[in-house]
Amino acid sequence: MVFESNGARMNYEVAGDSGRVLLLLHGWGGCINSWLPVIRDFQRECRVVAVDFPGFGESPEPSEGWSVTEYARLTADFIESLGEESIDLIAHSFGGRVALLLSTMIPDKIGRQILTGCAGLPSKKSASGRLSETAFHALSSVADNAFTRRVIGAERIARARDAMRGLFGSADYKNASPRMRETFQKVVSQDLTDCLPLVKASTLLIWGENDTATPQWMGKKMEETIPGAGLVVFEGAGHFAYLEQYARFYAIAHKFLLG
Repeated sequence: MVFESNGARMNYEVAGDSGRVLLLLHGWGGCINSWLPVIRDFQRECRVVAVDFPGFGESPEPSEGWSVTEYARLTADFIESLGEESIDLIAHSFGGRVALLLSTMIPDKIGRQILTGCAGLPSKKSASGRLSETAFHALSSVADNAFTRRVIGAERIARARDAMRGLFGSADYKNASPRMRETFQKVVSQDLTDCLPLVKASTLLIWGENDTATPQWMGKKMEETIPGAGLVVFEGAGHFAYLEQYARFYAIAHKFLLG
């Protein structure tokens, strides 16, 4: 099925015929299939709704580079279209960014939420990371110089910039299309710290002890700042803790959402 709002299109699927709506928001590079075991098990007691964010899965890319704000607005419109007084949700990584911003847009629409490996806080860069970033911006400044453009030419400048991005960029950035690269830059640069104290939903944070994409300190910061939030750390798990230790995740999530 497809939801459309303000020219944007988002693919979604529904599983289960009754019960409270449980919305699933995937991480960057993910899709509806990222939630297959969750859909399989929760559809017995919930109406599970999973989406492909624009640019992922079966959803077309947005018409321009989006920030978290545009994704949250589309998701808020989608939630409104469901016609429910409130829903519950589970979000992973980038989906957690969207969930945090939803807390400021439609705070009364989210009842309970589980955020696992949730992104949205600015990273603490290592010395080498800061050096790489400084070098990238310095090289970009040279590339953007008017004299350099005249001498070297726009096409060679573009190739040079792509080479610099390939050298310093993340795997997610390297694997994205030009439009989704622009989106990725906007998404990762958006600091959602101010959203944390505004969250009204009952929130459970589930983190992998060895998560390097969204380190454990982020989960602890969210636990301290989101009113009433609780944090569960899965020992030995990484960024995809909910899949790496799925049986444990399901038991905890089921009790939190339905117990």
